[in-house]
Amino acid sequence: MAQGEEARPDRTAQGIVIILASVLTMAFADAVVKLVSADLTIWQVFAARSLAAIPIIVALCFATGVGLKPRAPAWALVRSAFLVLTWLTFYAALPVLSLSVAAVAMYTAPIMIALLSAALIGEPVAGRQWGGVLLGFLGVIAILKPGTDAFSWFTLLPLLGAGFYALAMVLTRSKCQAEAPLTLGLALHGSFLVAGLISTAALALIGLAADTRAAYPFLLGDWAPMGAREWGLMALIGALSAAYFVGVARAYQIAPPPIIATFDYAYLVSAALWGFVFFAETPDLLTVGGMVLITAAGLLVAAQPSRKQRILTS
Repeated sequence: MAQGEEARPDRTAQGIVIILASVLTMAFADAVVKLVSADLTIWQVFAARSLAAIPIIVALCFATGVGLKPRAPAWALVRSAFLVLTWLTFYAALPVLSLSVAAVAMYTAPIMIALLSAALIGEPVAGRQWGGVLLGFLGVIAILKPGTDAFSWFTLLPLLGAGFYALAMVLTRSKCQAEAPLTLGLALHGSFLVAGLISTAALALIGLAADTRAAYPFLLGDWAPMGAREWGLMALIGALSAAYFVGVARAYQIAPPPIIATFDYAYLVSAALWGFVFFAETPDLLTVGGMVLITAAGLLVAAQPSRKQRILTS
């Protein structure tokens, strides 16, 4: 807490409502991305979504008096690069994996955050958290099903994404703590836009063989024509993405982080819901068991005494 700033009472109920609405919103946006993955490239999604999100975030910055430029531009850029890699690996898996499986693999991130925080910035890992790491490992094994015909190398992509996300969050805590959430959100969507445009241009210049592009069209395909439907969907997920980042930041500001982190796991339920609604996806019992283990692991890793959390984030 800044010096001279008065402590404000927690608004836990409001924070819970906001985080639940936020994760439901983001899971819906991710389902839309999976829906359009057969028609557009991932680079189109990055660029078009950010074209919609950036004006919204800029308007919110002006409305709230938040500066557009980060206090530490270099660290904000590195953080954004890690998050671009996060969504790149996560979205690249969506054409192949069910939304619920990709989501639960991504939610190993709290486990990785605990380990990387201990390794990189010296934060202690309690015995309970080590238990969470073990549970999470067992959950990953249950979902990956190594050594069976059900194993897919694509499942490793969201796990890699979780690693990038963990690095971004450790960097946020150690180097970007003083940045406004809206400013970081603007830097992130600016990075998405640049990454989308540069990668599209690079693929066009390289001129990959047609069979190579056809093998991985979402990642290596040409920029596809976009009509009113496609632009409308990109505008929708851009607005939802902006709302998600603002909502999550707000929820963690007005309520105890351990409580909000617990309800953050509602994303997994939301992803399963939208996966069923959009794609009739029903995970098998072993996958459901892995989801339960990873959720329990994440809660063990994330749960910290409120007093300690306030001291660390003050």
